[in-house]
Amino acid sequence: DLIPWLAESEPSFDPEKLAYTVRLRPAKWSDGSEFTSEDVAFTGRFIQEFDVPRYSSKWNFISKIETPDKHTVIFYLEEPQAIFLSRTLTTPIVQKREWEPIAEAARKTEKPLTTLLNHEVKKPVGTGAFMLEEWRQGAYLFLKRNDLFFGKGKEIGGRTLGPHLDGIIFKVFGTSDAAVLALKKGTVDMFWWGIQPGYLEDLKDHEEIELFYSEKSALYYMGMNCRRPPFDDVNLRRAVATLVDKDFIISRILQGQATRMHSVVPPGNTFWHCPDVPRYGEGLSKEDRIKKAYEILKDAGYSWDTAPVDGNGKVVQAEGMRTPEESPLGEITILTPPADYDPNRAMAGVVIQGWLREMGIQASARPMAFGSLVQEVNVRRDFDAFILGYGHLSLDPDYVRYFFHSGYDEIRGQNKSGYRNPEFDQIADESAKEMDRQKRRSLIREMQKIIIRDVPFVPLYNPHLIEAVRNDKFRGWVQMLEGIGNVWSFCELKPVK
Repeated sequence: DLIPWLAESEPSFDPEKLAYTVRLRPAKWSDGSEFTSEDVAFTGRFIQEFDVPRYSSKWNFISKIETPDKHTVIFYLEEPQAIFLSRTLTTPIVQKREWEPIAEAARKTEKPLTTLLNHEVKKPVGTGAFMLEEWRQGAYLFLKRNDLFFGKGKEIGGRTLGPHLDGIIFKVFGTSDAAVLALKKGTVDMFWWGIQPGYLEDLKDHEEIELFYSEKSALYYMGMNCRRPPFDDVNLRRAVATLVDKDFIISRILQGQATRMHSVVPPGNTFWHCPDVPRYGEGLSKEDRIKKAYEILKDAGYSWDTAPVDGNGKVVQAEGMRTPEESPLGEITILTPPADYDPNRAMAGVVIQGWLREMGIQASARPMAFGSLVQEVNVRRDFDAFILGYGHLSLDPDYVRYFFHSGYDEIRGQNKSGYRNPEFDQIADESAKEMDRQKRRSLIREMQKIIIRDVPFVPLYNPHLIEAVRNDKFRGWVQMLEGIGNVWSFCELKPVK
């Protein structure tokens, strides 16, 4: 749910003017000055003028911003844009008084945006529950309580907010071993990172340590290059999806600490997730997967010197697979990150390689440096298949559109697999402009069905986020998608004694 924060209530929409009006709560910046509509308008205009990376696409459709009074902002849209509420209105706001002279100085330089990006903020001003007091790079950050926090003592989102802590020290550790040891000794109260399964048994022996298991908004997947043979054939992609045993990957590689993915929207994102998609190979044994994949490929015209299923219906090692045009299928390379970057994805590539070889597909997993892998997929686009992941997907699923829309199939574009489907493009374009949330939900669910039907990606898993805290010092952690490290926790935590 979208919870009004600096806004005092939900925005009101005028469909005739294509305008949203937002009323702001009374609030102060941490330096004591008043937070007003001018700060909001300045932020939007600043992003538009300097084409600020990561934010400009969320503001480039705003034609005008008005501030009739210091607590009212009116946004006029050039055209309907569904992401206005979920992405534009969740942009962090900067203080006009702080940033106006910085912007003015940047305008006088040869490269204004570069000047801004290189600007060092030593004492940031904010409106949140805590403010930065001290930062030692590579060592720690110290945030102290902001006594001017607008939400203190108020009920927001059904929760009565503090903060009840004097401050928070975020300490940086070089290794997980050192951080886990500090947690066990009690010198830190929270391990704000994913706990690897290898630590779990040891931590479970400590009564004063509590573990939280949360779903992430993430997607780890195998992508296939739809621009060229052999994966330009949807039948081969469906056969590969059938051969991939996600339960094996989760149980053996991730030690059970992951959720099986069938769609490209994580199941934890319950409003947008579509459970009604094809589930290739679900519940089938290894032999039945091979038989099912064999039927898909045989019906599509593929042949073998030695078929994977003999005349008696027995699964055997396949040899000499040929395309419907009677040419050898050739070798297929699955690019993966190296094991020292992500052992799970590297090992997933190896086991998938084995399953494909049993079908007679000469597949090889090839680990390569992460930067080189991204360059190969996004720039050179010279690949057959790859295994990558998105660790922090936005809760607004507009990414489904730009991951698969043909308009993003370009060098460095988000459409990595080169998937092109006019039917999908049309629905995706409609979803981007649909302002009715329920209607947009139906469109995005239909987009998920099309993608999994055509399977340019094979969704694999969403790793669990396991976090550990001391339960003998502070209580009040709020668990949600993406774990307990969130604004609600830090506004509600209280000392045990």
